[in-house]
Amino acid sequence: MSPLVLGRVVLTAGLAGVTAPVQAALSAGGFAAGRLPAGEAVAGGPGWALAGAAALLALLAVHARFLLGVLARREGGWWLVGAQAWLTYLPMPWYGAAWTPVCGLLSGALLVVAYRIRSSALVALAVACGPVLLWAPPGALDHTGWAVAAPALGLAEYAVVTLAARAHWLAGARNDVIERAVALERRRFTRDLHDLVGHRLAVLVLKAQLVERLVREGDPKARTEAGETLELLRVLASDVRAVAHGAGHASLESELASARALLESVGVRCDVRVSCREMPGEVSEALVHVLREGVTNILRHAAARRCVIRLDEQDRLIRLSMRNDGVRPGRRRDGDGGHVRRDGDDGHGLMNLTERVALLGGWLETETRGGEFAFSAFVPRAHRDRLTSV
Repeated sequence: MSPLVLGRVVLTAGLAGVTAPVQAALSAGGFAAGRLPAGEAVAGGPGWALAGAAALLALLAVHARFLLGVLARREGGWWLVGAQAWLTYLPMPWYGAAWTPVCGLLSGALLVVAYRIRSSALVALAVACGPVLLWAPPGALDHTGWAVAAPALGLAEYAVVTLAARAHWLAGARNDVIERAVALERRRFTRDLHDLVGHRLAVLVLKAQLVERLVREGDPKARTEAGETLELLRVLASDVRAVAHGAGHASLESELASARALLESVGVRCDVRVSCREMPGEVSEALVHVLREGVTNILRHAAARRCVIRLDEQDRLIRLSMRNDGVRPGRRRDGDGGHVRRDGDDGHGLMNLTERVALLGGWLETETRGGEFAFSAFVPRAHRDRLTSV
């Protein structure tokens, strides 16, 4: 059951419990028209009972409207408390002790307002709205039991209203957290699937084309290349399972060796220079994706003959850079992030990488000059404070 629905049910039961004695006293003629000596009670007739029931119904309607507005987290409506105060004290000279229990409802409304605006003066008024009747002339307005119990009734109503409202807010916040977690997991899966599987598929396409050419030429290397293609398919299946389960990926060192072997297998002379070996696992994983995206871009969008990959560190800033020649025409610079894209390319790879390194406090840089394309990722070694603040 929703916290708001449960709160309304409890409030309805509480209102019935408080107002039932009032209505019973009015119906039985337990009110006085004017001031009578103690112990005497004279019925004022059916008209007085109907008038009392109408006044009680109006008071309950005003009180219920105010509480429902609080539960719905609507601002304003304080005038309803003022109207309830009039409907609480104005009928007392006519209905006497029978009307005393409704002071508990006013006490609860004042406590809710005091909580909303943080007013200690309203708390004092809420506590006094029942006991103040004890100073009335004997036998006129006071009913000792209900007058003393009014603050307790008000406190119980205040507790129900605030707890229901907070439970509803917490349920909404929990749903927001769940939805955000689902969205983040969906984003992670999409990003990893693009960065990892997209790279593998690009390599498989090249391998398949190479096997086709070797078979057509009758080259004995075709068998070797076909075996490597089959192994890549097995690796791809393993990578898809890793993405689905959020498992870790290959190390940066093995990925550097794989990138060099892959580029050289398609005729790109690859020079790998590494001067930074030890680094945090999050940094290594992000740079693995950077390296894969760089290799994929070379295979898809360049006719490269030479590629230089450098991994170094300076002032606790780790840099992975890739520079290749053979940039094909038709590439343009994206004015938003400075990224270089090929016409028709959706740029998802660079956007994913930008997101990955930004979470670690890093950034990407790209440059095209003299037919060469340079792609670099910078990630600080000490990134935990930045991760916490993101």
